[in-house]
Parts: sequence; C-alpha cells; structure tokens
Amino acid sequence: MRLRYWCSGMLLALSLTAPGIAMQSPSNNAEGSGPYPAIMEQDPGLPTHTVYRPRDLSKIGEKKLPLLSWGNGACSNSGDSFRNFLTEIASHGFLAIAIGPVSNVTPKPPARSPAAERLGPDGPSTRSSQLIDAIDWAIAENNRKGSPYFGKVDTSKIAVMGQSCGGVQTYAVAADPRIKLLGIWNSGIIIPDPNRNGPAMEDVRKDQLLKLHSPLFIFTGDKGDVAYPNGLDDFQRVTTVPAFHAYKDGLGHGGTYREPNGGELGKIASALLQWQLKGDKEAAKMFDGANCGLCQDPKWHVSKKNMK
Repeated sequence: MRLRYWCSGMLLALSLTAPGIAMQSPSNNAEGSGPYPAIMEQDPGLPTHTVYRPRDLSKIGEKKLPLLSWGNGACSNSGDSFRNFLTEIASHGFLAIAIGPVSNVTPKPPARSPAAERLGPDGPSTRSSQLIDAIDWAIAENNRKGSPYFGKVDTSKIAVMGQSCGGVQTYAVAADPRIKLLGIWNSGIIIPDPNRNGPAMEDVRKDQLLKLHSPLFIFTGDKGDVAYPNGLDDFQRVTTVPAFHAYKDGLGHGGTYREPNGGELGKIASALLQWQLKGDKEAAKMFDGANCGLCQDPKWHVSKKNMK
C-alpha cells in the first residue's frame, strides 16, 4: 500500500512592519481568538522559516512566550501552510515558528547556513533538523540584547509538533533534551517508500519511540484518515512516557487547520499548549481525567497511558 501525506499552502500579500516582514492577506486577516492578537512574519535573521507571535510584544508584560517549533504537512517549505492554526496558537501567548518561508517569498538563505546546505537545487524539500534550527534561533534571540525577543521567550518550555509528514519530522528530533512536549497531528511513523509520488520523508523507524522523553499527544481522524493506523500503532508501542491518543469520527487527513482560527484542532492545540507549557488548569480539563472534555465528546475516541 502506498501512503501519501499531503497538505497545500496559500498565497499572501505583503506589508512591512518591525521587527520582520509581516504578512497580511486581503481575504484573511487572521489574528487568532486569544488575548494577544497575533501576526505572521518573516524575520531576516531566520529567512528559512515563518514566525507567528503576538503583534504587540509589550502586552505580554512580565510573562514569557513558550516556544512551538512546527513541521508542515507534506514536509513542505511553505511556512504559511498552517497560518490560521499557528496564528491561533500565537494569540494565546506563544512564539510559534514553522519551517519554510511564506509561500510567495523565496529568500536566499544566508551563505554557509545549515539551511543553505540542506535546501539544494531540487527545490523545497525540508528536513527535521530545521525544527532544531527554529529552537536554536529562538534561544539565541532571547539572549541577544537588542532583539525584540530579548528576555521574552521561555526557553525551558519548548514543544515540537507537526502535521502528517511534519509529524514524522517531529519524531525525528524528539530525543533533543530541550523538548518538553510532542504533538503529532494526522501522522504516524511509516516505512518510507522510495517509489511513491509525494514528499520524500526521512527514514524514521519505530525504534525512535524508545527514545522519547516528553509527553506525547497524537490526534488523527478515523479510519478514513491515512495516518490513523500509524498513529494508533505509535501509541500502542509507547511505554516510557505519558501518551494520549485521540481520533475523531469523520475527521479527514486535512483536519481543520485552514478553518478560521484553525477550527476545532486550533482550539485543541492551544488548550494543550496552555496546559502543558503554562500549567493552565482550565485548559487541562479538555484532556485530564476520566471525564475530560474530549473524553465526553461522542465523536472523539480517547486513550491514555502513563498519565497521572
């Protein structure tokens, strides 16, 4: 059986704002539903990625922004592919960084950068190490005087997540000790098929699950989602870390990411991050306990292990 994980991007118009290039779509001025209206931008210091953050960083006060590093479906090199979803997350007080520039912007990576060495003449394929590039950049900016992020990033609270092929990339970097949370969306580890058409996945095997040290949350659709059997198998194999598996009847592989504010999955991801990285007890109610919010929804099917 050939499996193809696929997602599409969108085109946006540009306008300029500090500290980077902020992107605004005439048909979609997404700012998220959280208390910090968010923007999507390209920072000149990280031209191979797209940054999502609260528009006015002064509004966060003494609080700090936990970090999310995101891998796109299809391992695509389009950082705006999940714009609504990631803007929603950022609006709740997070710094989210997606692999890839905005789809209609193709900056040349800096000379001798890791990204420049990886993004060869074959085009926009991406690698899991770019998730680590995002983490490294955010930590460096948090420590750099003069950076708009100086002292504003909580570098002890880092999540890595991805959809479809981006979920496989998430597994690939999961052993990094800085990572405190893993989110796998419409994804699971498969054996790559070099003969199939579609994005080239990295060769991540099931034994990678033995290297996990952070809580793992897996969300897929039902059997109509090509990732369902792989996500379920991953959950069943995990033994050493807290693991949460949920699938929804009728949810397709494409999820709800492109709906306003990322749709239902945007709400779930924002609540998950607020619980796991901010200790928000109200947000925890969606996942925690036998009577959790998702547990009581008849369309969602939830399993847990190693969770207190």
